[in-house]
Amino acid sequence: MSAVILDGKALGLRIEAELAERVSALKESGVEPHLAVVLAGDDPASHVYVRNKQRACERCGIKSTRIDLSNDVTQKELMQVVANLNSDDSVHGILVQSPTPEGTDELAITEAIDPSKDVDGFHPANLGKLVMGQTDGLLPCTPAGVIRMIQDADIDLSGKKAVVMGRSRIVGMPLALLLAQKGIDATVTIAHSRTQDIAEICRSADLVVAAIGRPATVRTDWIKPGATVIDVGINRVIDESRASGSRLAGDVEPSVKDIAGHMTPVPGGVGPMTISMLMSNTVRAAEMRLA
Repeated sequence: MSAVILDGKALGLRIEAELAERVSALKESGVEPHLAVVLAGDDPASHVYVRNKQRACERCGIKSTRIDLSNDVTQKELMQVVANLNSDDSVHGILVQSPTPEGTDELAITEAIDPSKDVDGFHPANLGKLVMGQTDGLLPCTPAGVIRMIQDADIDLSGKKAVVMGRSRIVGMPLALLLAQKGIDATVTIAHSRTQDIAEICRSADLVVAAIGRPATVRTDWIKPGATVIDVGINRVIDESRASGSRLAGDVEPSVKDIAGHMTPVPGGVGPMTISMLMSNTVRAAEMRLA
C-alpha cells in the first residue's frame, strides 16, 4: 500500500483562485483587501517566507505592504509600528513575521495587534473564540490549513482517534481544539516531550499530526496501516549529495508513505496551505469590515 499524497500546493492554488473572486467582489464594493507585513531583522528564512506571502497576495489580488525594520529595532519601536497599522483604516490584516529580534517580546507584540486585523490568528481574543467553539473568525493559519486538507480529501474523523504531537500556541493546541470541534468530532490526544509511550499512542491513532520540529522523528512502526499522517515539520538537514549541501525534511520518515492511507509531503504539503489560509484570513478580515 502507498499513501494518497495530500498535495497542499495544488489545493492552495485552488483556494487562492476562489479568494481572487471574493477580492474582485470586494473591490467592486470599494474595499481593497490590504495585508501589511512587518519584517524585523535579517533572518534569511523570514525573508523567504515574506516573499512567498507577497507572491500569494499578488495571485489573489490583495494589496501588500512590507515594512522592513533593522535587527536592532526596540520593543517600543515595534509596538509603535503596530499601533500605526491598527489605526490605518486601509489596512485589513497585520502580520509581524516571527521570529522578532532578540530582546523583543513576541507575545506582547501579538497582543498589541487589533484582533480584527490579526490574520495570524494568534491574538488571545481570537484563540479564545476558538476555545468557545467559534470557528467563523480569524483562525491560526497552519491548523486551519490542516483541517482544510483533511476536509478536501473527505477523510472522516468522527469518533476517530487523533494524536497531535506538539503543544505550541501556533499549531498544536489550536489544531487539537479544531479537531475536537463539533462537525469534525475527533477524540484528540496531545503528545509532547514529556509524553510516555508515544510510539504506542501513535500506533492506536487514525490521524497523526507531527508538529515538533525534529526531522524524521515519527517512524514507520509508529503508524497504524491506513492512518492519515500530517507532517507540519519543515527542517533543514545536511545533504552533501545536493549542490546546496542541504535539503528540507519533515518530522516524519518518508518511508511512512508505504503504510499510511494519506500523507502530506515536505515540502509541498502544509506549508503552502498555511500561506493560503493567511490570504483567506486577510480577505475574511476585509469582508468583516464591510459587514
